[in-house]
Amino acid sequence: MNTNETSAELNPADIQTLSNVGILLNNEKRAGTYILKNYQQHMTSRSSEGLEVLPISTALKKYDWLREKYYFKLIKPDQDEITAACAEQKVPFGYYIHVDKGAKITNAFQAGLFITCSQMAQVVHNVVVLEEGAELNLITGCAIAARIGSVQHYAVSEHFIGKNASFTNTMVHSWGEKVKVRPRARTIVDDGGVYTSNYICMRPAQDMESEPITWLNGKDSKAKYETIIFGSKGSYIKTGGEIFLNGENSGAELAHRAVCTGGKIEQEGLLIGNAYNCHAHVDCAGMLLDPGEEGYILSIPGLKALHPEAHMSHEASIGKIAPEQVEYLMCRGMEESEAISMIIRGFFDADFDYLGDELDVRIVEIAKLAGHGED
Repeated sequence: MNTNETSAELNPADIQTLSNVGILLNNEKRAGTYILKNYQQHMTSRSSEGLEVLPISTALKKYDWLREKYYFKLIKPDQDEITAACAEQKVPFGYYIHVDKGAKITNAFQAGLFITCSQMAQVVHNVVVLEEGAELNLITGCAIAARIGSVQHYAVSEHFIGKNASFTNTMVHSWGEKVKVRPRARTIVDDGGVYTSNYICMRPAQDMESEPITWLNGKDSKAKYETIIFGSKGSYIKTGGEIFLNGENSGAELAHRAVCTGGKIEQEGLLIGNAYNCHAHVDCAGMLLDPGEEGYILSIPGLKALHPEAHMSHEASIGKIAPEQVEYLMCRGMEESEAISMIIRGFFDADFDYLGDELDVRIVEIAKLAGHGED
């Protein structure tokens, strides 16, 4: 059944802000849309067999079992100030997504969370449940409007992936110089389940720390984190991730990619092998274009083996763009910034078509700064 709940007015500037982080309105290739503008909700959901999407407050009223079975079950309400802020909301904001057993949602569902007012804290709690054999691709875009002051964005997300279910969770962030961001994501995966987490930071916040945790409890369960970070002057970004490989034959991979033009970037990842024949790999790579006086990239890939049959490996590398690579491309007719853009694109080794042109625009901006040696 089609649903349409609207309490947020979206103007052309809002629509452009959302488009820059992959939220494309009036797009027939989306299974539906949820938008939170400050604390106003706007949701449209087209008919899609087996998919239910509700504001989390509506879902908690509709289903008594939701609070007992899923809400704050993967993370404690009093774990830290972020979870406490979410738990203290009288009317929680965020979304509840449920995919029925065996339902395969062909098109991605998209959720846009953005802020247009200064001096506010946007606090959300999201719950995603995939039953056995279900498939879902979720795109979440988070951003702020241009020229706004100090704001905070706190988010708790809990994901439950059933047997042989597949969940691709793509997050695109575009923040600003006076933004504090604290996501808290927790995921549990059953037998044969697959969880893929893509995180892209287009424009960094002043202060961002991400601490996702995934439990691969099922046999043959899999997880992959892929992170792309742009760090610019004045920003502090800490991306991590812990994956517990508790299921037999489970597998996990963390792949971090960071480009620094003056920001402080810390890449961390810890994989805990606790099952027979589990396989894990951490790969942290950084490109230091122009750190300025205070910028840096710190890479700390971590492994912890708790089972004698765990197979685990890691690697880390930090470097710069080799001048000979740029010269080679320029000899073939490219401008310097164009050559640097191509090298950065290749460094990321990722294809995110749903972002439209915004990723390439951001890469070109950074390439021009690198080419002129500016912060």
